[in-house]
Amino acid sequence: MRRWTIAFGAALTAGLLLAAPPLFANDTTAELTTGGLVYVQTADITMAEEHLQLSRQEVRVDYIFRNDTDKDVESVIAFPMPDITGGAQSDIAYGDPEADNFLGFTVLQDGREIKPQLQQRIIATGIDRTEDLVAHKVPLLPYSDRTTEALKTLPDDVKADFLAKGLIRIDRYDAGKGWQEDITPAWTLRSAYWWKTTFPAQKPVKVSHRYKPSVGGTVAMTFIENGKPAYEHARYVERYCIDDSFMKTAAKLQVAATKGGPHYAEQWLSYVLTTGANWSGPIDKFRLTIDKGNPRDYVSLCADNIKKTGPTTFEMTAEDFTPEKDLHVLFLTAGE
Repeated sequence: MRRWTIAFGAALTAGLLLAAPPLFANDTTAELTTGGLVYVQTADITMAEEHLQLSRQEVRVDYIFRNDTDKDVESVIAFPMPDITGGAQSDIAYGDPEADNFLGFTVLQDGREIKPQLQQRIIATGIDRTEDLVAHKVPLLPYSDRTTEALKTLPDDVKADFLAKGLIRIDRYDAGKGWQEDITPAWTLRSAYWWKTTFPAQKPVKVSHRYKPSVGGTVAMTFIENGKPAYEHARYVERYCIDDSFMKTAAKLQVAATKGGPHYAEQWLSYVLTTGANWSGPIDKFRLTIDKGNPRDYVSLCADNIKKTGPTTFEMTAEDFTPEKDLHVLFLTAGE
């Protein structure tokens, strides 16, 4: 893939978070097998069109699928949610921390609302430990007040067992009030929405879904320091395709901030695009729209032939498109 950088105008202010960029996933086919969902390729269904619209407020994806065979095809459509890992990832904004549908995922098929089923599994040190939490009535979502309270009330032998299995981390400290104990979830919550559907022979099926993205970020620009590449620079070149022009812009923003200009920080949004290759053949027509939200902000990503279409929007189109890499978007957001 040829790489391009966008550095037009200026990306959006939201919560500034210290975290690795979360991923969001494309639709993919799946089959139900013992132990959960397994994602598979299909030779029967073509993704005729995909329009992916990304902003820091909402992810919108509209598909048209086509069954090219002479028979109806029954299948499962699955949407894997981003993994949620306890501990170091704890300051990522995951929407409603008390809700199973923490990103507000909704789906329509041919204009009809679908109520998908939700599969959730708990992984610790690479092992499925879902039944451990269920047996002791511990909620599965790590960042929930209910989860915190449930962990506090566990018997000591269960805490020791959870600790040995890598499900929790226990921090003991004395802050002037005697020894205290904090129990932090260390497991990963892996969730997927799925629903059964029928693809009629030689007919299109429209699927649309929406959700609120979880946006990571920093309190400053980490790829540049005093106008020069910082230690994160090489990774940002690889991940977001920042170039010399983008670096010059960032350097000017740093100087302007010392003279009363806005202080710029980073935000990140990532999307798992490669699952779009699981359908039969390439995507016939693909369109990507990025909306940075604030004209003062800046954005950079790796994409082909992307063009500015409005004060805050950029668009890329492609035919016979096979996604080979996932999409990572860097926003430089202007503070007050």
